[in-house]
Amino acid sequence: MAYTTLATLKTYLGIKTGTLTDDDMLSGLIVTAQAMIEADRRRTFEASADTTRTFDAVEDVDGEYLWIDVDLCAITEVANGDGTEVTASQYTTDPRNFTPYWRLKLLNSSGLAWTYTTDPEDAISITGKWAYSETAPADIADACKQLAAYLYRSKDSMGDVVAYPDSNMIEMPAGIPKTVRMILDRYPLPKI
Repeated sequence: MAYTTLATLKTYLGIKTGTLTDDDMLSGLIVTAQAMIEADRRRTFEASADTTRTFDAVEDVDGEYLWIDVDLCAITEVANGDGTEVTASQYTTDPRNFTPYWRLKLLNSSGLAWTYTTDPEDAISITGKWAYSETAPADIADACKQLAAYLYRSKDSMGDVVAYPDSNMIEMPAGIPKTVRMILDRYPLPKI
C-alpha cells in the first residue's frame, strides 16, 4: 500500500480533480518517493498483510532472546524450530509497550527454549506484519507526498541546479528536500 494517495498528491500540487493527464506519472512518483524514504531509513513504514520470515535457531538466538532482523509491528504466529507453536503467553517483545519490535524473549514460566530438530538454519518462523507500523505514520505519509511533489516539480527543470548569475553562485540541491529530511531524521535507523 502507498504511504500517500494520488488524490492527496494532486490536491497538494493544486491539480484539479478532473485532470487526468499526469496521473500515471504521479502514481509512479508516489512509488519512487516511498522507495526513497524506505531506502533512506532502511525500513518499511507500513504493512497491511502478514508474511513469514525465518530465523536461525543458533545464530539469531542468545539464550532466551530471538533477535529480529527487521521491524515487526504485529505478530500472528511464532513457530519454534521443532515445529511447536510459541503462544503469545509464552514470550514478550522488546520493546514491550510499543512497536516496532526488535526481539522476542521467551518467558521463564514458559519452560521453552529456542530449538531446532534437524538444521538450525531457517528453523524458527514468525508470521506477522513486518514494518514500523500497520499504517504509515502521518508525518511519513506527509513526507511521501512532499517528496513526490518535489520530484514532479523537478521534471521540467534542467536538473536541480539553481543559478544566481548576479552573484556568480550556483546552488546544488541537497537531495531530499529539507522539510522531508527533517521528518525522516525523527526516525532513527533500525538497531539491526
